[in-house]
Amino acid sequence: MSTGQELQDKYEVRPDTQKATHNNEDPSQNAKTGVDYEPQPEKSINVSAEHERIVQCIAKLYSGSANEEDMRVYAEKAIYDDPWSYCDTRYKIAGQWYGIPKIMASSKTLKTEIIQDTPTTIIYKQQQEYTPRILNFSKPVNSLISLTLDENGKVKYHKDQWNEKDYNHEGLGKVMKTLNGDHLTKITRPPEDL
Repeated sequence: MSTGQELQDKYEVRPDTQKATHNNEDPSQNAKTGVDYEPQPEKSINVSAEHERIVQCIAKLYSGSANEEDMRVYAEKAIYDDPWSYCDTRYKIAGQWYGIPKIMASSKTLKTEIIQDTPTTIIYKQQQEYTPRILNFSKPVNSLISLTLDENGKVKYHKDQWNEKDYNHEGLGKVMKTLNGDHLTKITRPPEDL
């Protein structure tokens, strides 16, 4: 079994998206699937200063300001899993974050809402506005982000689900995600010592 598969089996969180995000106060805000990924910052739960720092570092990464300090919230052997990429080391994860300024004119974290926090898990909603370099329009994307932490407080698994969707790890989609994760570093060139 590969190291990535072992990390996935041990650390991947698959939250019950309906339970975690359903808007009971205003069900009209829920998607057809019964979930509401749009963050409501005023409803964010309080978390420790260390967990708040992790969320802030990752928000900076999403916003295109990748740096080594923020990247160090990840363990050296960690997984990043979103609809486009599957990375199984911090260096490969850095390839994703260092690539944002190359393909996006801007990327802004508009708002977040932390909805679950334990010593080893942080789950939050995030709204990110992306403006691609080649197109002249911005698109907000709501997502549910699940972070699993190891015994040292480092992120071991970062799962980003977009607009009510979870993506599996099988077939052609998995192949494309893994190729992106494995080879993007050749273009984005993050620091080798990550």
